[in-house]
Amino acid sequence: MDEQVGRISPDILPPGSKIGPGLQRHSAFSRLLRLVTTLLVLALLVGGGFVLWQHIKPAAPSRMREVPQAVRTAPTVTGDMPIILNALGTVTPLATVTVHTQISGQLQQIGFTEGQMVKKGDFLAQVDPRPYQVALEQAQGQLAHDQGLLAQAKSDLLRYQTLTKQDSISRQQVDDQVFLVQQYQGTVAADQGTVDSAKLNLTYCHIIAPVDGRVGLRQVDQGNYVQLSDANGIVVITQLQPMSVIFTLSEDQVPQVMKRISGGATLPVTAYDRSNINELATGTLLTVDNQVDTTTGTVKLRASFPNPDQSLFPSQFVNARLLVDTIHDTLLVPNAAVQRGAPGTYVYLVENNASVKVQPIKIGPSDATNTSVVSGLKAGDQVVIDGADRLRDGARVNVTNANKDATSAPSGEQPQRRRRRPAQNDESK
Repeated sequence: MDEQVGRISPDILPPGSKIGPGLQRHSAFSRLLRLVTTLLVLALLVGGGFVLWQHIKPAAPSRMREVPQAVRTAPTVTGDMPIILNALGTVTPLATVTVHTQISGQLQQIGFTEGQMVKKGDFLAQVDPRPYQVALEQAQGQLAHDQGLLAQAKSDLLRYQTLTKQDSISRQQVDDQVFLVQQYQGTVAADQGTVDSAKLNLTYCHIIAPVDGRVGLRQVDQGNYVQLSDANGIVVITQLQPMSVIFTLSEDQVPQVMKRISGGATLPVTAYDRSNINELATGTLLTVDNQVDTTTGTVKLRASFPNPDQSLFPSQFVNARLLVDTIHDTLLVPNAAVQRGAPGTYVYLVENNASVKVQPIKIGPSDATNTSVVSGLKAGDQVVIDGADRLRDGARVNVTNANKDATSAPSGEQPQRRRRRPAQNDESK
């Protein structure tokens, strides 16, 4: 009866009726009991969910570890590793000559075309020779006059020497005649020099190329008066074949170069364009400078190039690659396989085509494609070249090389099918 009374809602009581104190206390207790029950149920749900999450949490990584990572691999091979020193250089002609006139006069003729290739001794220009021809004739006339005086003095000397033997003239007169002959001999020698000078001036009127090369732009036009004080000259000739490149190396790299040169080796040099992609010419190292530039710590070197196609142009900026030596029969891995981190230099070595391990290695010289390995690997080892950023020691892998030839392809080079795929996708779009 008490429980039924406890369930009576105040809303169903007649107006003006009141609930007794016992019924009010029982209703409050029921509400409290329902609140506690609700809290307990919520606590159980939260606790059960936490326990379930704790069981699921360690299971997720284990399932992720079981998923093999897709990678591409390449084998460690045995080959030759060239030791190449890269440097910046400038194309510098072996000879650059500004052709000046050596006499003053009117420029009568231009014998070259701008940009023309000329040989040593080819005709370039002609200066008016007439004033110098007249000077030559005058010098030759004076020479002939003084030669006549000299001949007369010599003849008189012979007569005086005969007469002095007969005691017909004084000894002083004979001696005076000897000195006169010597004076005329000096005058004739001076006249001969004047004649030779005039002939030389006539030769200078005919201007020729002093070296082989290519003539530049004309600096003076025909009809102008040229003289020795002209700063620009007539034309500039630049030797293009052979051509040289001057480049610099660090002072620390010079000893290995000098060691090879001292052994009689001829070191090849290759010149590339500014982008360091296109090969321009091949040549040989010509010489090494005799001192270190203390401001930069570098040494200048000069390489010579035949330059038959004139691919090297004066003052052109180039990248020079000097082949110092070649290491034969060394282990090579693609550059993409070499990793650097806490273990030092290492690679991901594939084991049984199923997992990888971190393999520390010691490397030697490298080039644009491969790196030589001193220790840590053997020929035939498969190393990861693509996908290494997602790996760790002991990770399972799935080798996805396109075919068997992909493992023997040049290092870092992707199979052709994989390279064409983006183009096919573009066409489908």
